[in-house]
Amino acid sequence: MQIVRNFTNHLPQPCVATIGFFDGVHAGHRFLIEQVKREAAAHGLRSALITFATHPRKVVQPQFQLELLTTLDEKLALLGELGVDICHVLDFTPDMAGLTACDFMQQVLKQACGVSRLLIGHDHRFGHNRSEGFDDYVRYGQSMAIDVVQAEAYNYHDVPVSSSVIRNYLHRGDVTMANACLCYPYFVNGEVVSGYQVGRKIGFPTANLQVNCADKLIPADGVYAVRAMLQDGTQHKGMLNIGKRPTIDNGTERSIEVHILNFQSDLYSQPLTISFVHYMRPEMKFDSLDGLIAQLHIDAVQVTEILQ
Repeated sequence: MQIVRNFTNHLPQPCVATIGFFDGVHAGHRFLIEQVKREAAAHGLRSALITFATHPRKVVQPQFQLELLTTLDEKLALLGELGVDICHVLDFTPDMAGLTACDFMQQVLKQACGVSRLLIGHDHRFGHNRSEGFDDYVRYGQSMAIDVVQAEAYNYHDVPVSSSVIRNYLHRGDVTMANACLCYPYFVNGEVVSGYQVGRKIGFPTANLQVNCADKLIPADGVYAVRAMLQDGTQHKGMLNIGKRPTIDNGTERSIEVHILNFQSDLYSQPLTISFVHYMRPEMKFDSLDGLIAQLHIDAVQVTEILQ
C-alpha cells in the first residue's frame, strides 16, 4: 500500500475511495474497504483510503481526551494488510475543519486525492459542523465528476460495529467481544520499565509496561490472559494485571504488569506488545501475600488452559 502524506509532490490518479479515521481498523471498516476494492476493480481504477494523522475532534476540541484503539502507525500497519492500493493521510487543521462539505470534496477529495468515485459509510458525515448528509454529497459530486455511492452497512450478530462500541466493550473488560468486532486481539505497545519488584519476591516476576501512546485506550482493571510479543518477534503466554495492586498497598497509581509464563530473561527497556485474549477476573485485595500467591498459581493454570 502506497502511503501519501506530502501532497505537494503527489500527482493524483483517478481512484475509488472512502474516507474515515478508521480507528481500530475493525470489522465494519474492513467490510467497507472490501466494497471499495470491488468498486475499484469493476471500474478499472485504484482503490484508495483517505484518513487523518490526528483525530479531527482533537483539533476542533483541543481539551478532548482521546481513547484511541490504534495509533497512526498501528492503524497504517493494519490498513496495509488489506490490499488497498493507496492511503492518503491528511493533516487535519483548523483551516480544513472550516471547509464546507462541498469545498472539502473539491479541494481535498478531487484535486488533492483524485477521487472519481466515493463510497460513504452509512453514518459518515464530513464538512464544517457535519451539517450536511448523503444527498448533499451526491449533489456536490455531480458538479465535480465524483460519483457518490452509499456503502452497505455492517453488523456483527445484530451489533452495529463501530469504534465507540468497541471502546465500550474494552471499558467493561469484555475483550472477547472487542476482539470479535476488531477481527484481531486488541493490543497495546509499550516499553518495559522498572516496577516495584514485588512480583519477583513472591515468585511471579512481572514486566511493568509503559504504553507508548498516552491516548491509547487501556482496558478495564482486572486480570487477563494475554500473549506477549518480544523484541525478537517471539510470542509468549502471559497473565496481566491492570490496576492499583491493592494487596501490597503501594499507592493509587494505575499500572500494567505482565507475568510471562516460563520466562526468566531481563526485559528492562525493551519494547513489548501485549495482545488481550481473555478477561479472567477483577483485581482483588487479599488479606495476605499468601492469599495473593495462591490465587496467582490458580490464574497461571487457567491462563495456560485458555491460551492452549
